[in-house]
Amino acid sequence: MTSTTAPTGQPILQLDGINKSFGAVQVLHDVDLTLQPGQVTALVGDNGAGKSTLVKCIAGIHGIDSGEYRFEGREVTVSSPRDAAALGIEIVYQDLALCDNLDIVQNMFLGREPRSGLVLDEGTMEIKARDTLASLSVRTIASVRQLVSSLSGGQRQTVAIAKAVLWNSKVVLLDEPTAALGVAQTRQVLDLVRRLADAGLAVLLISHNMNDVLEVSDRITPLYLGRVAADVAAKDVTGREIVELITTGRSGDIGLAPALARESS
Repeated sequence: MTSTTAPTGQPILQLDGINKSFGAVQVLHDVDLTLQPGQVTALVGDNGAGKSTLVKCIAGIHGIDSGEYRFEGREVTVSSPRDAAALGIEIVYQDLALCDNLDIVQNMFLGREPRSGLVLDEGTMEIKARDTLASLSVRTIASVRQLVSSLSGGQRQTVAIAKAVLWNSKVVLLDEPTAALGVAQTRQVLDLVRRLADAGLAVLLISHNMNDVLEVSDRITPLYLGRVAADVAAKDVTGREIVELITTGRSGDIGLAPALARESS
């Protein structure tokens, strides 16, 4: 299922030497991250490794202390989630941020509703919602007018992802998209993640599930105590090696220099 195509051309999002501290505690140390269009990059790491902080820096929730943030080859300043969204960066958080009392259409357009004068353009919203789900080959939702409260976990995740790509996004960040899902629902979501990349988007997948990571990712970036331990093609590593990179910062010849790994621990 995973693509074996090597990265080519200009990255859509590139972070170089990103540092972030909170008071006296430095959370990110010279972090480099490259996202290519048409590829799934998995960001993995133990609790406290810096994954959430890095994602929030990309999203503009946290400002970076130093380093370069480049989008489509040009250096940019992302100071708020609005800045990130304007570039074409959308994030699907683990809690999904969906409203149970609203239907699928209302959730997908929440806060961005098109209007005809003072009236919501319900027809346009419904058509765009259906078209977006169809473009992602989603066939498990009977009606876009279903209340979100009536959906399964996998369907809710699908709606959250469709909401993210509705706005002509170029980069989608997915935070633990298969957490707490059953086998069939996980399969549905992983297929959707792959289709996002196949449609030309750059996907950053944050996950603790190594089986999911190895199946759907093109590249894997393990973080170890706020440092990038490696940036490797998924086809070139095993689950055991990724776990070692996550837990010790090194696996055989891959990873942080021995001295740096010892210093981190």
